[in-house]
Amino acid sequence: MTAVPYQQAGVPERFGLTREACEEAAWAFEPGGRRHRGAGAVNAAVAWALGLPLPLHLYALPGLRQLQDAVYARVARNRHRLGGSGACAVGEPP
Repeated sequence: MTAVPYQQAGVPERFGLTREACEEAAWAFEPGGRRHRGAGAVNAAVAWALGLPLPLHLYALPGLRQLQDAVYARVARNRHRLGGSGACAVGEPP
């Protein structure tokens, strides 16, 4: 798995996404083509880093998925406050 900032020219299109979809959430793609969005993408990245599918199995549990999605949405709405620099910098929301 490789992290790629969507701000690089052509990245959204290369993955079949729009710039808006990339601005709304993180995305992760498995070699087989399965796509993960938002909290699911975070879980996929952690699963890949650990070499274990456990985070994705836990994310699939009813209740835990909704909780993680809600936390992810809150962080995503406020990520402009986290700062950043370089290719992944985000600005103030409109």
